[in-house]
Amino acid sequence: MSIVEQQTARKAADIFAKCGRYTAAREMIDRGLYPYFQPIESSEDTEVVIRGQRLIMVGSNNYLGLTHHPYVLERAREALYRYGSGCTGSRFLNGTLDLHEELERRLAALMGSESALVFSTGYQTNLGVISALVTRGSVVVHDRLNHASLLDGAQLASGELVRYAHNDMAALRRALERNADANGILISTDGVFSMEGNIVDLPMVLDLADEFGARVLVDDAHSVGVLGEHGGGTAEHYGVQSRVDLTMATFSKSFASIGGAVSGPEEVIHYLKHHARPLIFSASMPPSAVATVLACLDIMEREPERRRTLWTNAAYLRDGLTALGFDTGVSETPIIPVTTGDIEHTFVFWRELFDGGVFTNPVLPPAVPESACRLRTSVMATHTTDQLDKVLDAFARVGRKLGVR
Repeated sequence: MSIVEQQTARKAADIFAKCGRYTAAREMIDRGLYPYFQPIESSEDTEVVIRGQRLIMVGSNNYLGLTHHPYVLERAREALYRYGSGCTGSRFLNGTLDLHEELERRLAALMGSESALVFSTGYQTNLGVISALVTRGSVVVHDRLNHASLLDGAQLASGELVRYAHNDMAALRRALERNADANGILISTDGVFSMEGNIVDLPMVLDLADEFGARVLVDDAHSVGVLGEHGGGTAEHYGVQSRVDLTMATFSKSFASIGGAVSGPEEVIHYLKHHARPLIFSASMPPSAVATVLACLDIMEREPERRRTLWTNAAYLRDGLTALGFDTGVSETPIIPVTTGDIEHTFVFWRELFDGGVFTNPVLPPAVPESACRLRTSVMATHTTDQLDKVLDAFARVGRKLGVR
């Protein structure tokens, strides 16, 4: 072999090669069945306009319907003009406002904790908390259906990741028994599971944590503002706030904004302030976003009927879909999945609903098994009965047409 041939043989493979081999999305685009990155041109809370077509939005996490509330918009505008458009730095350096600290105090009170810490996104919150706390020799025990941010945080950490079957307390016990000698254990779980709509058996998780000396992190992204007498989340729902070590919240759901936070013991929050890399090395939440969350907290306190209406709407849609013969799985929250079968059926079903004026979200592998794809719907407190009836009519019509029940 010549020198040139030897040099050619040693040349590394092109890391871009896989990009050209990925054709699945383009095939769906060509067929008119691609459901993702749909450009919303305007939004009016429960309805959106996409490419000139008005649709009822049942694919949003805007549970309390606060994204267009006049008080929220006014508070955001005031903060924008007082503080400017951004903080231009991290919380650690020049990016902490008095608004951030006010929000931390109010979140800690809502979730029954000593202290709280605000991050730029919910995703970064989980990455920062887990990677800072789970070090070499320690273990994250992780529900298999947890959100990707919990999984990625565990994989980023230098400790070991152990998974257990979804909401299976016997499996959780076995995982804890196998790792009883670890140098610290963190059980991480969603409060409300975002693709199934069911609630974790938190009292049993806490009992097992106490038995094995583990700590517990609850991802309440879909729970804060939704569960509990005051919207305090899963722990308040069960009456166990004093027993939960750490609670994560995100602001992109009930709080109509962007950002995230973790609440817990003051000494742990103090440690995270100085060790959570996604906090230290990311620019902080912009002022208008923080003001939006504070305004949403005000409304939650003043208008508890919003949460009651949300649950009424959730029951109405779930019961209606069930009466039509659709499988909504184990849903018990405003997240209501509808099983549609394989990928092909799911894309076609999504397109038919979309053309009929209803926006939903397709859920595909690896999030679910190939034969159990689904359309994820979620309701808002501001949906009207007329809108929900139109959604049910669309599901009934498309279900009959495609033979999906």
